[in-house]
Amino acid sequence: MLKPYETKLKSIKEEIQKIGLEVVESLEICQQALVEKKIENLKDVEITEKKLLLKSNEIDNIIVTTLALYSPEAKDLRQLVSFLKITNELVRTGSNTKDFAKMFKKSYSDDLNTSMILEYTIPLLKSALLSLQTATSIIDEIDPKHIEEKYHRVIVEESKTDDLYLMIEKNILKLITKNLDLSKEYFDLLSSLRRLEKIADRAVSIANLLQFAQVGGDIVQS
Repeated sequence: MLKPYETKLKSIKEEIQKIGLEVVESLEICQQALVEKKIENLKDVEITEKKLLLKSNEIDNIIVTTLALYSPEAKDLRQLVSFLKITNELVRTGSNTKDFAKMFKKSYSDDLNTSMILEYTIPLLKSALLSLQTATSIIDEIDPKHIEEKYHRVIVEESKTDDLYLMIEKNILKLITKNLDLSKEYFDLLSSLRRLEKIADRAVSIANLLQFAQVGGDIVQS
């Protein structure tokens, strides 16, 4: 039978994973909509910052209560402090996911160079999704080697999102110079794609926090 503190810690992890899964599933809906070229299906992304914030606050209250009741030792204290920060990062990823779906759907039209847009957007979304999936999976890891491997995998995917965003930005700016009438639509699309890049950034932050929780060291500011 688990001790009361271990039960609390297990419950906190499970609730954090639920938020992470909700964001991941929303990104998967986005990915499927783009791959199938059914952009209208982006409306099915129902995740909202308000709902995530409510869940995040509930988890934070449990964490604070746990800290007050059990006075955890060094490693456990690191975990709980990290979890407090991670809930905020997940709220931000959820908000960016919703913004991407809403902005991309609104800006996307057949008047634009849709083939080029999707050529870069799909792998950009895929890398953002994989970075978040990998980062949140670290919460169950206890082997420092596996944690390190997953952390570096997140870094690689985040780097891919940076490169892909720069490429699509360059191509879209070229298109704008050729068709100024569509400049607003293209700029709005770029703004939506920037949200995907931010999701990957948040994934790195989550991975770093979980690495800190398990093996210590320094928290790298994102």
